[in-house]
Amino acid sequence: MDTDAIDHDELVARLTGGLAPSLDELPQFTGSDRLRPDGRPRPEFRAELRRIPNLRNAITVASAVAQPFVIVWATVAVDRWWAYPLAFVAMGSWFAKAFTLFHEGAHRLLFSSRRVNDLVGQWIFGWLPFGDGTDTYRLVHTAHHRDEFGPKEPDFALYARYPIPRDSMRRKLTRDALGVSGYKNIRPAIVGLLRPGYRWRAAKVWLGQAVVFGLFLVFGVPWLYVALWLAPWLTYWRVVNRLRSLAEHGGMTRSPDRRLTTHHIRPSIIPRVLFTPYNVGYHLAHHVDSGIPMWNVPKLHRALEEDGYWPTDRTHPSYRSFWRTLVQSAPQDAPAGLSL
Repeated sequence: MDTDAIDHDELVARLTGGLAPSLDELPQFTGSDRLRPDGRPRPEFRAELRRIPNLRNAITVASAVAQPFVIVWATVAVDRWWAYPLAFVAMGSWFAKAFTLFHEGAHRLLFSSRRVNDLVGQWIFGWLPFGDGTDTYRLVHTAHHRDEFGPKEPDFALYARYPIPRDSMRRKLTRDALGVSGYKNIRPAIVGLLRPGYRWRAAKVWLGQAVVFGLFLVFGVPWLYVALWLAPWLTYWRVVNRLRSLAEHGGMTRSPDRRLTTHHIRPSIIPRVLFTPYNVGYHLAHHVDSGIPMWNVPKLHRALEEDGYWPTDRTHPSYRSFWRTLVQSAPQDAPAGLSL
C-alpha cells in the first residue's frame, strides 16, 4: 500500500475544497456536438481552436518587448514625481504580460516553429525577467496540469486552506508587498553561487540580470534598474501574481472534473490590463484543454457555457468579489510542517 498516496489524500481532504462546489451543484454533462463529456473539444472543433496565429503573436511579442523601453523613456521624458509611481505600476503589470507569454511558450503555443517558440518563450520572457531559460518550468507546469492538487502539484501550499482568516491574508499580501516573498524567490540564485552543482544555474540568473542592467546603463539611467525593474519584480509582481493564482485555483480540490479544480471569473478591462493579460483569466477553459492558444481560449469557454458544461451561475462576477470569498471564514488547522 502506498502510504505517501494515503498521506496526500488526507492532505487533500483536510486542506482543500473550501471554495469548490459539490458535484451535486454542477450540471450532469454528457457531451455535445462540440464537446466531449469532460468538456474537451471534439476533434473537428479542436482543430479549429488549435491554430496558432503566428503573425498576431509576433506583433504581440514585439509590442511586449518594446513596452519596458517605452515605459522608461516616457518616465525620463516626463520627469515629474507622479510619473515614477505610474511607471512602477506599468512595469509591474508588464511582468504579468511577460509571465503569460512565458507560460504560452511553455505550452508551445506561442509559435508553430518549436525552435522559435522556445527561443522567444524561454530566453526572452523566461530568462530575462524570471531567470529561467530552461525546460524546468515546462516540466513543473505539466505536472500542475496533469493532476491539479495531486502529489506532484508544485503549488499545493499556495492554493490550500482557503478560505482563511482576514489577518492571515493580510500578512501574506504584506510580505509580498514588502519584498519578503520576492527575496525568498531570488535567494536560491544568491546562495546557489556558493554551492557546487548549482553555480551555473545561479550564474545564468545573474547573467540575465546583467543584460537587463546593461540596457539601463546604455540608456544612461542605471538607477532605474532598481526603481523600475527590481523593485516592481520584488513587490508589485508578487502581490498580483498571488492574487491571480488564487483566482485560478485557490480553495478548489483534486478531481478529474476541472470544474472542481479551477475557478472562472468574469473578465473585465482593469484586471486584463494589470494582471490577467492575453486571456489568461479564462483559466477554466485553459485547464479543460491546455493545448488551445491564448487567443482562442475565450471561444472554448463560450462553448463550455453554451453547451452546458459550465453553469454561468458559478462564474464569479469580479475579481474583487472573488477575493472577498477567500477571507470569509477560518479553515481547518494545517498539519505541522506545511508552509503556506
